[in-house]
Amino acid sequence: MNVLIKEADIQKKVEEIGRQINEEYGDKKPILIGVLKGAFMFLADLLREIDIPLEVDFLSIHSYNGKESSGVVRITHDLSLNIEDRNVILVEDIIDSGRTVSYILENLRTRKPRSLVVCSLLSKESRRVVDVPLNYVGFTIPGVFVVGYGLDYDNRYRNLKYIGVLDDK
Repeated sequence: MNVLIKEADIQKKVEEIGRQINEEYGDKKPILIGVLKGAFMFLADLLREIDIPLEVDFLSIHSYNGKESSGVVRITHDLSLNIEDRNVILVEDIIDSGRTVSYILENLRTRKPRSLVVCSLLSKESRRVVDVPLNYVGFTIPGVFVVGYGLDYDNRYRNLKYIGVLDDK
């Protein structure tokens, strides 16, 4: 496996995004919504960099079979918090085609948040099919299949401290 993004570079970027959120949200007490399972490591590290009042909730989505998107997005675990009239930051591990995050955003908008933005560790702009606004992006990467730092292949490799390109073998 080839290392695409080193652990130190990830941590530096997470610190930077945390500072931005601190500055932009101040006393707005945002709700950070982590999309499970892939974003859990990014969200945990990001929370440690944010020192303003906030709340955390989780949403679980299923849309992949192995390396391929199934094209069908299902919510398998919904929010426990009410987001109406709240400032919401959706925290994703990776934005690929944009279909999944677009579906999530449409769903969350029906719940009438005051504001709704997207924070993603990774973005594959070259594979984007649906245009979605990304307010915080860690890294733009090529259209390769990556694992590590929460991202998986058949539920493996999540525990890697770096992000690597999965070999086709």
